[in-house]
Amino acid sequence: MISKRIFLSAIAAVCCSLNPIGPAISEMYPSHPITMVVPFSAGGPTDTLARIIAARMQVSLGQPVIIENVSGAAGTIGVGRVARAAPDGYTISVGPMNSHVLTGAIYKLPFDLLKDLEPVALLANNPSVVVSKKEVPAKDLNELIAWVKANPEKVLVGTSGVGAATHLGGILFENLTGTHVQFAPYRGTGPSMQALVAGQIDLIFDQLSSSLPQLREGTIRSYALMAKARAAAAPDIPTVDEAGLTGLYLPIWSGMWVPKDTPTDIIDKLNGAVVESLADATVRKRLADIGQEIYPREQQTPEALRAYHKAEIEKWWPIVKAAGIKAE
Repeated sequence: MISKRIFLSAIAAVCCSLNPIGPAISEMYPSHPITMVVPFSAGGPTDTLARIIAARMQVSLGQPVIIENVSGAAGTIGVGRVARAAPDGYTISVGPMNSHVLTGAIYKLPFDLLKDLEPVALLANNPSVVVSKKEVPAKDLNELIAWVKANPEKVLVGTSGVGAATHLGGILFENLTGTHVQFAPYRGTGPSMQALVAGQIDLIFDQLSSSLPQLREGTIRSYALMAKARAAAAPDIPTVDEAGLTGLYLPIWSGMWVPKDTPTDIIDKLNGAVVESLADATVRKRLADIGQEIYPREQQTPEALRAYHKAEIEKWWPIVKAAGIKAE
């Protein structure tokens, strides 16, 4: 006769085989490298943010955190890659509100931005800035608006994809100024910035973090920060209010997610590594240098990201749909 203890052990073994991501695996996590999927090309603001944080996270986790750039369709391809991944903590998503909020109002996604991703942590917030190639004749924002009005449908505005925040910034600019521009989509902010420096496009409504290096080199020109307060990393750039265009606000926040059904203790380990990274003096300085503002500790929780993510979808989806932005 099989003893009760043996019977229960057999049942436990069967349960573990049916649920391979069980307590034993969670306890060993991480036992091999982790892939951090960035849904845009290398060199852009999200890529830079991810690499700074990933380098410090691997110290806490004891395993390499490898960046994988999966660009295309305004970030939906990269986000989908994580949404379909195994919920074992080895494939994580880092992205801004454009790839994790705005795209849901534009694309028919094969996944649900809220239901198919589990939040890990809010990371940082970065204001946008109006920048142009050096050859644009306008010297301030009012002159820029006049120049765009004088060249309807001719001014080329670079974006990191249809429906990206860079696209939304241009739409807001058009609506507030009564202008009309031509949008030039790229596979990320990095390529669009390269085009701006090369003089192939005229404007970008870009994240400050990706524009700062070029602004400091003097290869592009800034007009206004799309925020209500000046940035510590670029105190000389006036806000849109100061420059004469109240309402052109576009802060870009970034977060981290894993696939749904990822065990809570794995999420907790990842969150702990993020929190340690954001508290690290070197990380904080590097992020501050590029204009990224770190959220307070109490907002770095999975619960805070879940609530904020939902609120941002409820805020921006009606605006995007009213603007008639459609996937091309």
